[in-house]
Amino acid sequence: MKGVILAGGLATRLRPLTQVTNKHLLPVFNKPMIFYPLEAMQKSGIKEVLLISSPDHSGDFANLLKSGEEFELKIYYGVQQNAKGGIANGISYAREFAKNEKILVILGDNIFRTDLKSAIGKFEQKDKGAVVYGVRMPTHSQQYGVIEVDDSGMVLSVEEKPEHPKSDIAQTGIYLYDERVFNFISTLKPSARGELEVTDLNNIYLEEGSLQCELLDWWIDAGTSYDELLRANNMVAEKVRNNEL
Repeated sequence: MKGVILAGGLATRLRPLTQVTNKHLLPVFNKPMIFYPLEAMQKSGIKEVLLISSPDHSGDFANLLKSGEEFELKIYYGVQQNAKGGIANGISYAREFAKNEKILVILGDNIFRTDLKSAIGKFEQKDKGAVVYGVRMPTHSQQYGVIEVDDSGMVLSVEEKPEHPKSDIAQTGIYLYDERVFNFISTLKPSARGELEVTDLNNIYLEEGSLQCELLDWWIDAGTSYDELLRANNMVAEKVRNNEL
């Protein structure tokens, strides 16, 4: 299995911080934000990772991460030419890199502790399908995509920021996809905001009954606002000091 980290975008909500650097290079406690998904890849057993960023800062990632020896990874670099293309568009850049292998996709501003190795092992044995990761968020799940699942963990529905959520499971930015993902992306049409939406991609798997949900014990999206970036710094600092991360 290959790994893909999406670290592009314009991050306009974090300006002026992101006028001089990519948001995924901003510090979260004692290391750059991008280190966290890379460490998650390494712990999961992934050996090769494609890091996809925007044209303006791709060289900054290469200067920092080199070829990946520090993480026991082999890191490759890709450039998403259209920063507003959307998550599914970003994933599409990994077609040649994946070479008909399944992929693990992590958005570069996702910070979590859960070891993905077990779920990856089970997914590798499946003929087809996809996995979306969620986290239980009883009070604020409606601020994200909300995942409804059955007793076996199969996804019944995914709703974006619903007024009346069907569950307390919020969608995160961690996905497992089978080898068909790139063909599915090629069938997508841009949404009203001009993006190839990851929700539309996941719905293809949902409609064929092959989309499963795995749960994280905790998670934070560090790159959505000043408040979330601050919360991520405080949370990570506390967990590092308590040896929980």
